[in-house]
Amino acid sequence: MSLKEKVEAGIKQAMLAKDKTRLQALRGIKSQILLAETEKGAAEALTPDAELKLLTKAAKQRRESAEVYRAQSRTDLEEIELAELAIIEEFLPQQLDEGTLRERLLEIIQRVGALGPSDMGKVMGVASRELAGQADGRAISSAVNALLNNPNA
Repeated sequence: MSLKEKVEAGIKQAMLAKDKTRLQALRGIKSQILLAETEKGAAEALTPDAELKLLTKAAKQRRESAEVYRAQSRTDLEEIELAELAIIEEFLPQQLDEGTLRERLLEIIQRVGALGPSDMGKVMGVASRELAGQADGRAISSAVNALLNNPNA
């Protein structure tokens, strides 16, 4: 079942359950899917990789909005963003915990032969590709930076 089909089924369930937050989040995802499908030069159906990028982007937007609302003491809006984020994350692969992320990054660092901070770009390219959807880009970047600057950690 494609992401679009899962989202459409979720929209129907949310409508029947009268779950406004879930309905709003799922409609937002469907909107992004439709925009991506109708983009000039786009294939008819999204690839699983494109679906993953779309969901990751939507989750990142909700996370950043929640941070802005928290900074502005708008807890009402922050709660809405966090609720939508939780719904979007249901469609994403399980996120790696910090220990597993470090292990995977150490494997990548050894594989590409990175020796220090100057090799960060080399490691990030491979890590971003392999860990897409499993960890936030910021978390990957800070972990790679820490591992390359202090390899004994």
